[in-house]
Amino acid sequence: MEKLRIRGGRPLHGHVPISGAKNASLPMLAATLLTSDPVQISNVPRLRDVHTMLAVLQSLGADASFCGEAEVSVQADNINNLKAPYDLVKTMRASFLVLGPLLARFQFVEVSLPGGCAIGTRPIDQHLKALAALGATIELKEGYVTAEIDGRLRGSLIDMDIATVTGTQNALMAATLADGDSTIVNAAREPEIVALANMLNDMGADVEGAGTDVIHVRGKEALHGCTVTLMPDRIEAGTFLIAGAATRGCITINGGCHDLLDAPIAKLRQTGVEVTVDGDYIHLDTHGEQPRAVDIRTATYPGIPTDLQAQFLALNCVAKGTSRVIETIFENRFMHVPELARLGATIESDGTTATTVGVPQLYGANIMATDLRASSCLVIGGLVASGETVVDRVYHLDRGYEHIEEKLTAVGADIQRIDE
Repeated sequence: MEKLRIRGGRPLHGHVPISGAKNASLPMLAATLLTSDPVQISNVPRLRDVHTMLAVLQSLGADASFCGEAEVSVQADNINNLKAPYDLVKTMRASFLVLGPLLARFQFVEVSLPGGCAIGTRPIDQHLKALAALGATIELKEGYVTAEIDGRLRGSLIDMDIATVTGTQNALMAATLADGDSTIVNAAREPEIVALANMLNDMGADVEGAGTDVIHVRGKEALHGCTVTLMPDRIEAGTFLIAGAATRGCITINGGCHDLLDAPIAKLRQTGVEVTVDGDYIHLDTHGEQPRAVDIRTATYPGIPTDLQAQFLALNCVAKGTSRVIETIFENRFMHVPELARLGATIESDGTTATTVGVPQLYGANIMATDLRASSCLVIGGLVASGETVVDRVYHLDRGYEHIEEKLTAVGADIQRIDE
């Protein structure tokens, strides 16, 4: 099993290029099922989750693959299977996003109940409620969701009980091929939903209001192909900025995502670091000083993303003062707390809140990743710890970070992938 060996204590200095956004790529790949025409997506990161979604599309009969270093081509003109299998869907929750497109285009679909990171229940009830509102008949049986419709889906009001990102995306994709107009109320507002809506409009859909909590969709009989470029990964960008602050370094990232990181950048400035924006570049400089601890409360966009909670927690472990990190999106998302404690962090958690008292130094140890963002948090811990840290289960990391060892090595980290 592969692990990361980190010899810490080195400030990060230099430039980090930001890859395309994983969380935008997966729904956009699912959206290619809405048309029989070819779709080209560029700036796609070569991540485990992306390869999993390509495998899901291939299992359905689509021709889906990388056709360049960061370009993906999909043509779903020969779909011969309307069942997304357990073996693939169990490994990644976003596979469930094929439900809406397949139902809308083919009037029938079977999708395994989803899996993914063990960070809480994350129910699918809002997905099913949305499709039922569009006229689908839905049945749960033997671990699969079966949905079908007689003819086309029917435009409708879809009132979400909670602002769920993937639930909004499934509803949005299905509504594009419905007969009539649909309105999604209490829609999630994340930038990845805006990216999906822009792609759907490029395919001939009529979507308005993405990025607000009310989205209007005028259904079309068919969509066509398109060529799109993936937005930068705001979570990867935030991770590297936090790593630079934690290591008392000075780094610059590019990718043009500063306007997607207003809340995280504001929090970083509260720690005392200098953050400046110049065009597509974000420059962070700690001037070698220990950062101040900051309280964090995760929230839906435009608040602090839950996917940056663990990284901020790692920063607080080596910051001056006491701080609280409150998780409001998912339960069971503090499994990284005991691993940070193994590095010498002074930290306690009651399940929804983690309280840290910053220490000037962490110390290397063997630690284990439990989910995708926890793995990046532990890498940050290893980067600031003296001595050697070995992070196990880095397959979690490979789900969401492209070439992370190379990028960290380029800015001064001593990090190596080993196979034991």
